[in-house]
Amino acid sequence: MQGSPKTVHGKFRHKLKMPKIPGFVRRQRSPKPSTTCRVESNPPPTEVIMDFLENLKENRLVEACQQLLLREDKLFDQETMTVEGLGQVCNEDDEDTLHKDYETLLLHLWMAVHTTFSSTPSGEHLEILRSAVETITLLEEKDQQWEGRREGSSETPVWRPHQCRLTHDTLLEKIVDSRMRNAAVEEDNVSVSNSNLSTSMEREVCRMGKCLKEDVLRVASDVRDCYPPDFDVCNLYVRLYHQKFSARLTELARSGLDVDDCNYLLCWVNNYYPNDILKHKDLEGHINIESLGTLLSEKDLTTLEEQYLLQKESTVRTWFSKALSKKEEGWLSGKSPELIDGYCFCPLAIDIIQAVDGAMREARTILGSEARAQRILRQLDSFLISYKSSLEEFVKRTGENTQAVVKASLVNIEQFRDFIVRREESIPEEIKTSCMSTLADLRDCGYGYFTGPIHEELRVQYRRLWTQAWFTGGQMVLDEVLGKLDRHMQQFTDLKPICMEELLGRLHMEMMVEYVKRMMKKKMKLKDKEQQEAAAKLLAEDSSKLSTYFTEAGSKINWLSEVLPKMAEVVRLQDPGSIQLEIVTLARDFPDLSWRHISALLSLKDNLSTADVQGIKESLVENRPTVTTFNTIPPFFSKVPTGKTWCMGRPACICYGGRRYLSKD
Repeated sequence: MQGSPKTVHGKFRHKLKMPKIPGFVRRQRSPKPSTTCRVESNPPPTEVIMDFLENLKENRLVEACQQLLLREDKLFDQETMTVEGLGQVCNEDDEDTLHKDYETLLLHLWMAVHTTFSSTPSGEHLEILRSAVETITLLEEKDQQWEGRREGSSETPVWRPHQCRLTHDTLLEKIVDSRMRNAAVEEDNVSVSNSNLSTSMEREVCRMGKCLKEDVLRVASDVRDCYPPDFDVCNLYVRLYHQKFSARLTELARSGLDVDDCNYLLCWVNNYYPNDILKHKDLEGHINIESLGTLLSEKDLTTLEEQYLLQKESTVRTWFSKALSKKEEGWLSGKSPELIDGYCFCPLAIDIIQAVDGAMREARTILGSEARAQRILRQLDSFLISYKSSLEEFVKRTGENTQAVVKASLVNIEQFRDFIVRREESIPEEIKTSCMSTLADLRDCGYGYFTGPIHEELRVQYRRLWTQAWFTGGQMVLDEVLGKLDRHMQQFTDLKPICMEELLGRLHMEMMVEYVKRMMKKKMKLKDKEQQEAAAKLLAEDSSKLSTYFTEAGSKINWLSEVLPKMAEVVRLQDPGSIQLEIVTLARDFPDLSWRHISALLSLKDNLSTADVQGIKESLVENRPTVTTFNTIPPFFSKVPTGKTWCMGRPACICYGGRRYLSKD
């Protein structure tokens, strides 16, 4: 015989006896076609049956596992399907062989799991992983079958239980640990080294965080489909990565970090990790964020946050101090503020507000908490107190630039106030109250600097109001007052409109208070109806004159126009009952109206009896609790001094803008 069965075709074939191979099923031969009837079409393809090792080689892990399970059933005489040609005698050699084959299968399983994050063409590694996970499920089911076997049944194989699920989870933990450790120590890659991360700690945390993010997103997008739902593989991976990341960050947090490293670590703990990773849209619905907890313990986190806040407060405080000192140097050197659109302007408030906004925005990002970031606002409160002290000292000086500096400062004050009002709901009550109180003092100082001298110059005209000269001279007294006031107002053409409006409102209020105070000095006695009606007419005319002037000038305190007409009506009326009703109405509209004010007003009417006055008082006492319920008008009469409570046994002093003016009457 020449050649071999492979080279000599069609002559003869060796008849080989197929040995019995565990797990192998002989393919039945197809019957030979009849020589009398030939089929011209191609014969159907025949199925190739692979043995255990061939299945492993092709990564057909489920098929390989099924073969081993059949052999195991046969060896241990369990009730299962029989396979033709499978040996019936259980011997130690067969058992050892099966044990080794199981070990070989498990090795392939763990290799498939270990390559979870590999990159292969067309995702081939994911198909292998899917097969490995299905195989793990089969082996777990077989473990459970052995655990539930009847007493007296054959002895459990030495390889049972496999506990593949436990081994799988342990392997995942090792994989995660290895990937995070490698990320922590690997050389800086281009994406990290080209960033603004200046310290080795920052780069390490960034690499670990980047690895964590990329891996968990990959699990959610690709790996998750390889596992059945009961594995909860997304939560499993996220929990493992969270634990490793948390452990490393805790070590770093306790190592004594400098300012930059502390800030960066807090950014990851409070912002990047919870927002950019855990709340990533691709992870939504796949992970349970609440079950993870925080990356750092409350104690460690509080320590870092306090370190950050102390440093940030110090930085902001230093910057504020330098900004104010620079402005003070300019004031004292005689430098005038710049003019923008024709108005005195100083950028101090804008600079301070931007600094506060920037510091708070950074604090919110780093701390992940609006409430904690609000602590920065304490520095604004401290700054305003320093600013108030500086301005109060400055206005005591006499310099060519004083008026311009105060005008520019008023713009700053209004900008600070607007900032607080707009943030009213988000600013802690204690800080808001303190800031607004300091700003009120600053406003009094700034606006009082201008209104004080005006009132002082008008003092002579004020003293003539509600005197015999006023009564006989008609409106000439008030005309003189408004004429002088108008000349003073010419100096405010370079005052910004928002400040001009406030200045006019203050002058309007203060002049009305001065007018009513003079009215209640009890220097006039209106003896009869004619005098009272004449005085009421003059009073109404003065009210109209004042309201028209200030409204046209730009005052927005419209309700002040109601004060004098209501008082004029009390002066005009003669019937005690009507007067009583008008007094109750006046008290309803102005809740701060006291009995001393009412008594001073009634004292103008010389024809009222003591009984009439007592009746009016009793009516007011009876009706007062119900007349102030829905009132929204700001206080007015509380600003008007009456009787001895104003003098207090010594000449009264009136303060405007930090200056004290002695009242001579």
